[in-house]
Amino acid sequence: MSKVYLVGAGPGDPELITLKGRRALERADVVFFDHLANVALLDLAPPGAERIYVGKKRADHALSQPEICEALIERARRGQCVVRLKGGDPFIFGRGGEEAEALAEAGLEFEIVPGVTTPLGIAAYTGVPLTHRKHSSAVTFISGHDVAGIDWAHAAAADTLVVFMGLTAFPQIAHALIAQGRGADTPAIAVRWATRPSQQTVAGTLGDLPGLVAAAGMKPPATFIVGEVARLHSKLDWYGRLPLSGKRIVVTRAKGQADALASRLRDLGADAIEMPAIEIRPSEDYVPLDRAIAELRTYDWLIFTSANGVRFFLDRLDRSATDLRALRARICAIGPATRAAVEALHLKVDLMGREYVAEGLLAALAPFDLSGKRVLLPRAAVARDLVPVELVKRGARVDVVEAYRTVAPEGAAEQARALFCSGAKPDYITFTSASTVRNVFDITGAEALRGVKAISIGPVTSGAARDLGIEIAAEASVFTIDGVVEAALRIRELERTPNPSA
Repeated sequence: MSKVYLVGAGPGDPELITLKGRRALERADVVFFDHLANVALLDLAPPGAERIYVGKKRADHALSQPEICEALIERARRGQCVVRLKGGDPFIFGRGGEEAEALAEAGLEFEIVPGVTTPLGIAAYTGVPLTHRKHSSAVTFISGHDVAGIDWAHAAAADTLVVFMGLTAFPQIAHALIAQGRGADTPAIAVRWATRPSQQTVAGTLGDLPGLVAAAGMKPPATFIVGEVARLHSKLDWYGRLPLSGKRIVVTRAKGQADALASRLRDLGADAIEMPAIEIRPSEDYVPLDRAIAELRTYDWLIFTSANGVRFFLDRLDRSATDLRALRARICAIGPATRAAVEALHLKVDLMGREYVAEGLLAALAPFDLSGKRVLLPRAAVARDLVPVELVKRGARVDVVEAYRTVAPEGAAEQARALFCSGAKPDYITFTSASTVRNVFDITGAEALRGVKAISIGPVTSGAARDLGIEIAAEASVFTIDGVVEAALRIRELERTPNPSA
């Protein structure tokens, strides 16, 4: 369908895009995006959609505005569904009006999808309401690009003044406002990358904020709010008070599985960086698993040691002539995530260990007589042999079959080196399996991880790290994703606690 959508990407947090904007991205053939739009939103477009960068920074324009308009027109005339993804809102200093005019003059169908504009994001994420019954009944938006063209007498009289794109010119802007009668002691705030985990906030007054911003080394993009409402920042700054605010935390889980942990960390204020250290792939030889599935009714126990094992087992079951009606075995799951994967199939888990490791699973099985019992254990190609070895010692007939394998993903080396072999390392790294530890170590070595606090999901993962010379700063007390999050919070609390001996 030939149509152009001018979509507001919002101020930075990808979850602040509208449902309508999301739907437009999901049907796009091509997405034109700028540097203010969070690149995570590009994942909403279909895998085959083109993604074309057309950002315009102060001295670095990928395309000129006329070239962008022409590209939108040309793609629409090809019959494509085109999304122009713009930071903030298309019609608030986003040049959306110019692009809409060009599309209208070309006789093309288009739609404007509004977004949360940056000042609204700043207001929400810094605790600075743009209007307030006691302080402000009017808001003025200005662009800092053309200082000479602004009516500063009018701007100085505004209850709340919002300055877009004014970082370079803010010393002149502050001087002009004060010269027009605005008090130098008027509260003011500067915010960079509003609503993102990397949000940087500098608060002060109209008189001292230019110097504070320069001392903080703030870089574009930054927005300024001037007015009495800025005084409320210290009282209402909920985002800056989140327990993991400002912490950069690497999540090494496989792509598609990292989001559960990354989302939890982001909700607590962290900048969660997804760096998959393993990739889950199908087995290279499914003959043993297929044979076991054909004999499914002969097994007494079916043991799952991961949610991936459940997923790949089910996939092979679906491809076979057998179905779940053949299952008469008791089902054992190593932990809550595995249990949830089984229960999603509307099956009951008969047994789960108190500790979510192989030792806990064996302890749970201890009361049962396994002599002569057939046990099926579908799992990863490389895994600890503790469970099958111990069950065989107890008289069980154990079939260990490969359901999937883990490999180091393509591109992992480049991303890891960029994160750990540069000047600005992350604060924490999370390890949720021994495989993630080994793969990261193979890329970076232990030395590159010095100074980065490692968090482990449990003792097996911790042991793998220590064997490689990686120090573990915190281990989850419960061997789950929730436990990893709790361990991160524990480290952060220790960092905040003054050292009595210091």
